[in-house]
Amino acid sequence: MPICYIDQIKDLKDKKVFIRVDFNVPQDETGAVTEDTRILGAIPTIRYAAEHGAKVVLASHLGRPKGEKKAKYTMTPASQRLAELLGIPVKQAPDCFGTEVTRLIDSLKSGEIVMLENVRFYPGEEKNDPEFARQLANGCDVYVNDAFAVSHRAHASVEAITKIIPVIAAGFLMRDEMTYFDKAMSNPVRPLVAILGGAKVSGKLEVLEKLVTKVDKIVIGGGMAFTFLKSMGYTVGKSLVEDELIPTAKKIMDTAKERGVKFYLPVDCIVADVFEATATNFVTTAQEIPDGWMALDIGPATATLFAETLRDAKTVIWNGPMGVFEMDAFCRGTFAMAEAVANCFATTIIGGGDTDSAVRKAGVENRVSYISTGGGAFLELLEGKTLPGVNALEVA
Repeated sequence: MPICYIDQIKDLKDKKVFIRVDFNVPQDETGAVTEDTRILGAIPTIRYAAEHGAKVVLASHLGRPKGEKKAKYTMTPASQRLAELLGIPVKQAPDCFGTEVTRLIDSLKSGEIVMLENVRFYPGEEKNDPEFARQLANGCDVYVNDAFAVSHRAHASVEAITKIIPVIAAGFLMRDEMTYFDKAMSNPVRPLVAILGGAKVSGKLEVLEKLVTKVDKIVIGGGMAFTFLKSMGYTVGKSLVEDELIPTAKKIMDTAKERGVKFYLPVDCIVADVFEATATNFVTTAQEIPDGWMALDIGPATATLFAETLRDAKTVIWNGPMGVFEMDAFCRGTFAMAEAVANCFATTIIGGGDTDSAVRKAGVENRVSYISTGGGAFLELLEGKTLPGVNALEVA
């Protein structure tokens, strides 16, 4: 069923428009926002609503306050940063519902914006409580979901509220997310290459099982590679391995072979004696990791191999770093992968917070086609799941 988008709503003037955004952004010890990508991503939708005369009510969560009001999780820094980026005031509500909040919303003039307090200050948010959703809705006329990153959660401000506010739509960021995902998975230009990294196979098991039936090539890096390498009979030292998933790893590789999907694993890696930034390290082949040593990055030969797999790619999806890129000694593999993705002549889609961070640290964020704001939501789409927040927007 189709989804209505905010620019398809005929008249927003003087309407109270509730926009669910995802301003769950990093902050320093003073509370100042240190990375504002998600705020920037929501600006086109917010600006469109304000410029068309809406009375804009923004809602988001921050962190995991677990249903309690905690000062360090206030939305104030995010609303201040939004105001700076927009160049217009953004009012900060003292709560996300209640008499004072209602008064503040009712006093809004056309084009004005208010930011509600953290919706996760109340347990009703994560419980998808209809009553809490009614309190959040607060007489709003239009609901807009522009928070793809939380749309895999059936929460009150994402799912239950769509049954209360009469007009529902998606924002421009949501439209971009769904458009690029559809381009990558529903009707991709081939060859389609999936790059998966990160620590564990278990976190991406369903993704792997789905992708092996969809893609032309799979590239595996990061800690998860060593479960596959061990399943092939190689010694991997103290590298991260999920022994209980070794049979599953074998099955995935067997499926890839049966379907003609090319499956790539590291051929060399950088090993360390301890998991520390200052650890002693050296390059060794993936088949000969010494006892007592652990692999923390792919090696230079693997970086070259992985780059070669992208030479003929037409669509590339990447989720998960190639190593512990947060440590300077083990960042080269991930940064080389980022450069290779940026250099290939393909539609390139990056998903996941760590991968997003790595691409930006490598300085190539402007040379990839799209960086998704979603981590869990992105993975669930790759798994073939329906996102509750997206499903709730579909209209007959």
